Amino acid sequence: MTTRVKADLGLVLATLIWGCNFVVVKAVLHHASPFVFLAVRFFLASLILAILYRSSLRNLTRADLRAGVILGLFLFAGYALQTSGLVLTTASKSAFIIGSAIVLVPVFLALFWGRHATVWMWMGAAAGTAGLYILTVPAQGLGALNRGDLMTFCAAILFALHIIFVGQYTPHHPVFALTMIQVATAAALNALFIPIAAVTGIERPRIDASPAFFLALLITVVGATVIAFSIHVWAQRHTSPSHAALVFSLEPVFAAITSFFVLGERLGQRSLAGAALILGGILVAELLGPVHAIADSTDATTDVVDVEP
Repeated sequence: MTTRVKADLGLVLATLIWGCNFVVVKAVLHHASPFVFLAVRFFLASLILAILYRSSLRNLTRADLRAGVILGLFLFAGYALQTSGLVLTTASKSAFIIGSAIVLVPVFLALFWGRHATVWMWMGAAAGTAGLYILTVPAQGLGALNRGDLMTFCAAILFALHIIFVGQYTPHHPVFALTMIQVATAAALNALFIPIAAVTGIERPRIDASPAFFLALLITVVGATVIAFSIHVWAQRHTSPSHAALVFSLEPVFAAITSFFVLGERLGQRSLAGAALILGGILVAELLGPVHAIADSTDATTDVVDVEP
């Protein structure tokens, strides 16, 4: 099995964990406000990561710290805008707008860094976007756009930049140290934002220390943060940002499947058609793209530009 195949499987596994985690997050938000939950989640995860990867943290350079903090800033700001936007928009619109990152990644790389994805990658991204629309948006359409939609689109931009910069930093910095630093940065910023959110009325901080909350917290901390983020950062060392973004479009597919089995939510024809388009888009980019589109190595890929801090 080649390194690239292992990386692709790793990205699929991370996306599977995040998709399944959607049900858990929906449940945990009944017991805690979003920013309180995110602060606790990332703080506990950063402690576990610091213990697991303590050897990687011993010889950190200033450049390593800077790279991890930049990734953490993107992570925090993306989650903050997505959470705030959800107050003003619907979950379906939010899911589709966030999913637009699969197109934003190759667009940004082409426009700002002159790095062009292959035709097959563009076709895969187009099919994935169409699938996301069908899967997440009701038959009556998106409806009128509002301020919450704009905030969510800004979150999608930040998530796209996060994917791009992860792809750039991982070949030059210790992977697991980057994971820990970005998660710790997100934890600190979420904690600092709690009083701001309270004063501005974005949310009223609350936490219900019930057994259900701690069980959900355990799942999100260990599975969706420690394991999934570690896999993500490692896997992107061996593939391109555009390809990673396309694989991440599977998240709503896994979320829908999990909701079907766990919550009993119905999977209609639109959901199945959307999932099929997303899978088709990934297969187009994966199987029909030229072999040289993504190098099977740890060095530069076709759409990564040097932005070394």
